[in-house]
Amino acid sequence: MPPAAPTPVLDTKRGKQILMLLLAVAFLDFVDASIVNVALPSISADLGFTIQNLQWVLSGYLLTYGGLMLLGGRAADLFGRRRLLVSGTALFAVSSLAAGLAPDDTVLILARMIQGSGAAMMIPAALSILTTTFSEPGDRIKALGAWGAVGGLASAFGVFLGGVITDFIDWRWVFFVNLPAAALILRAIFRLVPADRKAERRESLDVLGALLVTAGMLLLVYTIVEAPDAGWGAARTVAGFAGAGVLLAIFAAYEARHPHPVFPFSIFRVKGLVAADVTMVTAMAGFYTMFLLITLYLQNVLGLSQFESGAAYLAPCFGVVVSAGVATNLLGKVGTRPVIVAGATLGAGGIFWLSKIPVDGSYWSNVLPALTLTSLGLGGVLVGATTAAQNGVSPDKAGLAAALINSSMWLGGALGVAIFTAVATSTTADRLAHHATRPEALTAGFQDALLLAAIFLAAAALIALRSPNTHGEQAAAPSLDAMAEPAAEAA
Repeated sequence: MPPAAPTPVLDTKRGKQILMLLLAVAFLDFVDASIVNVALPSISADLGFTIQNLQWVLSGYLLTYGGLMLLGGRAADLFGRRRLLVSGTALFAVSSLAAGLAPDDTVLILARMIQGSGAAMMIPAALSILTTTFSEPGDRIKALGAWGAVGGLASAFGVFLGGVITDFIDWRWVFFVNLPAAALILRAIFRLVPADRKAERRESLDVLGALLVTAGMLLLVYTIVEAPDAGWGAARTVAGFAGAGVLLAIFAAYEARHPHPVFPFSIFRVKGLVAADVTMVTAMAGFYTMFLLITLYLQNVLGLSQFESGAAYLAPCFGVVVSAGVATNLLGKVGTRPVIVAGATLGAGGIFWLSKIPVDGSYWSNVLPALTLTSLGLGGVLVGATTAAQNGVSPDKAGLAAALINSSMWLGGALGVAIFTAVATSTTADRLAHHATRPEALTAGFQDALLLAAIFLAAAALIALRSPNTHGEQAAAPSLDAMAEPAAEAA
């Protein structure tokens, strides 16, 4: 009589609890990328931000989050995933407290960058725990689908939550609210996640490589942000782009020679990984910036309050959940490619529709339908690309693969904010110089930026067309009881 098949981890009580814990980690980190959007006017008024510097409240978090995630992913593989998850959550909580208490703009930006560093430790550790825990293909598709749904839901819900907190309490509580959440997560980690096995490490951690890529991205984004004022052809702008290029080139050369690089280029041999990461960068540049631009339009052109601007995203929250659920069910049947292409196409259509917003528009007729369509696309892209990027990755590289897809997400968001806000700022300044009213000038800037965002989503759909079509298959991974082994084997 053949032995009974083992019970899938996700069918066990402990498996469900671990999945809920990991989704809570993802939600906390993702929501902090958008929760400050609606609070920006209050933050600016209290701390004396200039218009240009204000976007660093967003970009500072996104850049350290995305730039240091490679280091976090490799550290998770080498030192243990639970250790990195605990350390990152603690750092995230402390920096959230510092951000909430910030007396000026410099302290807030610095705290946000440290907060991003904590998130960069948390996310790859959590996602690699997910992929090594839920190794059975059916479990994996469901778990990654839920992860993608949480990513999209948090992006939309964060704007709503930020509006509620800012309008009814105070903007500082968008950071203070992280403290009890982090405390609950830490308690659950120690209760549910097995301790990492102690082993003698044979590899060193490539800190310099991580610093080089982060510095290159910071300089690139800073140059894009400053270019509208300095001039795109100014010596300072050209030098900034050249410096960023040199830093990134040094990073690539250094990684190619390093015996244990933070970014081993050999991982790109994994089928579909490059296409998934490039698709995520391109798509999230458009999706993430859309949330910021539409929030500014609702407040500065339509005159909605912070609470009303946040509440405007309730319907898109449901759209993301629905589309992520549908996408998860479709993955095993049609594969990742059709899901990603359909999601990016819907996103492109929705954002193109939003690029037609008028000065005298209405939320109900000019924003809500297009925003809902966009949210349906967001859920599909996140679920499809995240699943494709984890397919076929060996357990000892799970942390790095998780870091790559999430780095792609947030570096894409940071680049999108820099590029599209620069476009919006340039158009608005030009219209004001030609004596347009402020609402007319702002709307024209938002229209141009959103049109470019739609083009990015269309490009993401084309890139996805060239990607392999995977159905959630995965290389063998350890069971729940052996979750700590990859850290010991890689170390």
